[in-house]
Amino acid sequence: MYRIEKDSLGEKQIPADALYGIHSERARENFPGNSPFPIEWYKSVGITKLACYNTYWKFRTASEGKLGKNLPFKIINDDILDALINTAKEVSEGTHYNYFIIPAVQGGAGTSINMNINEIITNSALLKIGYKCGEYNFIDPLEHANIYQSTNDVIPTALTIAVMKLLQSLEEKINMLRQKVEEFEKKNREKLRPGYTQMQAAVPSSFGILFSTYNEALSRDWWRVSKCNERIKQVNLGGGAIGTGLSLPRFFIMEVVPELRRLTGLSLAHSENLSDATSNFDKWVEIHATLKAHAVNLEKMSSDLRLLASDLVGEKTISIPDRQVGSSIMPGKINPVIPEFVISAAHKIYSNDVLISSLSGQGTLELNAYLPVIGSAVIESINLLIGCNITLLNNLFTGLLINETAGYEAVIHSPSVTTALSPHIGYHRAAELASLMKDKKINIFEANSILKLIDDSKLKSILKAGNLLKLGFSIDDL
Repeated sequence: MYRIEKDSLGEKQIPADALYGIHSERARENFPGNSPFPIEWYKSVGITKLACYNTYWKFRTASEGKLGKNLPFKIINDDILDALINTAKEVSEGTHYNYFIIPAVQGGAGTSINMNINEIITNSALLKIGYKCGEYNFIDPLEHANIYQSTNDVIPTALTIAVMKLLQSLEEKINMLRQKVEEFEKKNREKLRPGYTQMQAAVPSSFGILFSTYNEALSRDWWRVSKCNERIKQVNLGGGAIGTGLSLPRFFIMEVVPELRRLTGLSLAHSENLSDATSNFDKWVEIHATLKAHAVNLEKMSSDLRLLASDLVGEKTISIPDRQVGSSIMPGKINPVIPEFVISAAHKIYSNDVLISSLSGQGTLELNAYLPVIGSAVIESINLLIGCNITLLNNLFTGLLINETAGYEAVIHSPSVTTALSPHIGYHRAAELASLMKDKKINIFEANSILKLIDDSKLKSILKAGNLLKLGFSIDDL
């Protein structure tokens, strides 16, 4: 069963019970592909429209209080407004998402997003008050569902809401991972391991110091992400097509953002320059740079742990949990799938960063036509980072093991440990020890017992973790 819908371009058959309409169907035909549109953005359009309907109600009530029932503009009746409000609430909860039929990659600056949701709200509202889908002479997607709205202010405002909510979740997940990493830092502060520079053994370090570098990086990420909402909180809702508010009541322009702030509980603010907020997307470039920085830190940490836990390093000083069978042909093979996932996600985020930057620069005069792809990429990056933090916490750091003995043995067998003796016996004599250790493949104690360059008790004292890990030396240490 089908119904016939019309627009200025002609007619189309639409499934009789579908909540979408002709605008959505044309968009689906024009934008082939199945790139999923983020449900978080869909929900946020719902709450943005709810704010618009609530503000319309306030405007109508205020106007009637001033002028009486004979208003100089056509009003939306209570039953229709109630149905619109109730359906907008449903959309804000993700209901009817199966009727959102257009992909994330599209043209038109988000008009298809707006119209698909307008048609969903309209047709659902029609059903609520006893009409059939498509009977737009009673409730219309443009006259009613889109009252005092433009794609160009509703859709970017909804994106801001979706991103602000996701950023709150990301901030929480980063801190949870950071706290876990900090536990490893404190617990392993004086457990020795070799440091490495250029993938060669360097001077002694500790597992605690290693994890402290990750803790500090995650702390910076946590702080930077916590500041992102402040950078993007200004929205252009009420600006209309290009930020001038043309054809919109001043009452609506001034009240709609406070209403949206009330509904969301977010620190949203009305942009002081609505035209700027409509045409310039540098805020997305700015906050995505923060997301990219966090991805870089997660990749670095994951790459390090993958390397230290690999079969390339001999006896492992770190073991990461076995999470799944690694090969369809090699029995018993276990791969480092968690670090590989994080590294893959990080590089997807880097590619999103290029996309967001380049398409934000493609905005032309009063509008950027590429908002759907830009916004979808921002949301994808945040969701990937949330997932990375969750799986690192649950599937890598939970169950990660430190081999303290292997770490210590690696330190005393590394010729670079002789660096600790330079202040006591000089560079050249320390180099003799290092050379013998390398040639004979023996540890520093064994080499010193042959060369006798320093008293054994003094050597043991110097090579205690507390002394090796001091920041520099004092005269008293000598």
